[in-house]
Amino acid sequence: MKLPLFLCALALTCAPFAASAQAPTEAVRLAPMDATLKAYAYPHEVRFLPVVVEAKGKRVQTKLAYMDVAPTSLANGRTVLLLHGRNFPAGYWGGTIKALTAAGYRVIAPDQINFGKSGRVDDMAVRFDVMADHTWALLDHLKIEKVDVVAHSMGNVAGTRLVLAHPERAGRLVMYAPIGLQDYRPLTPPIDPEALVRAESAKGAEAYRKELVGSYGLASPVVIEPFVTLREQLKAGDEWPFYVRTFNASAVAIRDLPVVQDIPRIPVKTLFLVGSTDRAAPGKAQASEADKAKFKTVAELAAEIAPTLPDARVRVFDGRGHLIHLEDPEAFNQAVLDFLAQ
Repeated sequence: MKLPLFLCALALTCAPFAASAQAPTEAVRLAPMDATLKAYAYPHEVRFLPVVVEAKGKRVQTKLAYMDVAPTSLANGRTVLLLHGRNFPAGYWGGTIKALTAAGYRVIAPDQINFGKSGRVDDMAVRFDVMADHTWALLDHLKIEKVDVVAHSMGNVAGTRLVLAHPERAGRLVMYAPIGLQDYRPLTPPIDPEALVRAESAKGAEAYRKELVGSYGLASPVVIEPFVTLREQLKAGDEWPFYVRTFNASAVAIRDLPVVQDIPRIPVKTLFLVGSTDRAAPGKAQASEADKAKFKTVAELAAEIAPTLPDARVRVFDGRGHLIHLEDPEAFNQAVLDFLAQ
């Protein structure tokens, strides 16, 4: 008996992505997924920390999901915090967690509120300083005093706020495929959340696939297939309108709450890991044709901003895009381990 497609996608998410993986067809009926991914497999046990957020002036109780993974070799006494990107649940860190724990690190990988397996709250304005506060609250709960940080994509916006809030508690910072290296407001129109929800709901699997591949500059587009499949499962579920509303709140925050002006104040040793073909640029699709030409690649932006930090350098992965830890996991993991060990 053949496994349902969604189970194949889950297996891909928890293991290195196989080059032979096939793209899901739009005609296949997928098992519906709820908004907090209860049926979606993560590579390690998921735990939850109660947190309180504000939505429309009211305090709302919700929960922060996280993985806390112990070293699988002799512990070195250090902890690495992994911060996910906007389009991905924390479960995609499986291979990186394996490499870090094998090298003696404890690893903490949370899902921020309104992402992954964490709680979702309607009408909650996303703020990256609040994400940082929730993450520090988690580390306090776990009695972790100091962490090295590896942040991906949107996670770098939260990671910048996190490190600047408590620089004495941050060891080293890996800014991996970061967005937020420029102020998007002068180049993009203000976001209409309702229009964004309508556009997201109208977008099919193939359109979403092309959007990710085109923006992310992937050498191997197959790495995004489990996430395309997951999105189709979410669309098949009753909670899709709720999911897409809470998901799109982060798009407003990315545009309206820039951090580029604060990145030069990061005081810890920083490594930018970027792919040469990564063109991730939030809001670019909505920009005018004249302004689209003003967006630079992530590698170009990293090369410009790194010299403004007290201690930062850039490593570019030639021919790689926005998902290096899935496109070239061995090289990515070794780069992180080498940097942490220096």
